[in-house]
Amino acid sequence: MTVRHNPEQSQPLVTLREPADAGELALIRSLLDGNGIPYAVQHEHVGALYPGVALLGSRVMVGKQDRQRAEILLSRLALQVREAGNEAD
Repeated sequence: MTVRHNPEQSQPLVTLREPADAGELALIRSLLDGNGIPYAVQHEHVGALYPGVALLGSRVMVGKQDRQRAEILLSRLALQVREAGNEAD
């Protein structure tokens, strides 16, 4: 498990997202890193052993108190992606 947090500030972790692929995982990690939100990635490399098997996907987890902020950041990102897609039409 990849952990990006300070163990002294430990808090219960909750699942934020289960990315569909490595690209989505990289995007989420970058967003959390850029906003100073501590996180952990569970099963980060297991999916590479059996490509296409959804049950072995990774899970991005954040502290319970950071979840709402992280959800807002991800929703803003999704909105920006949708708006950019509409401009291309």
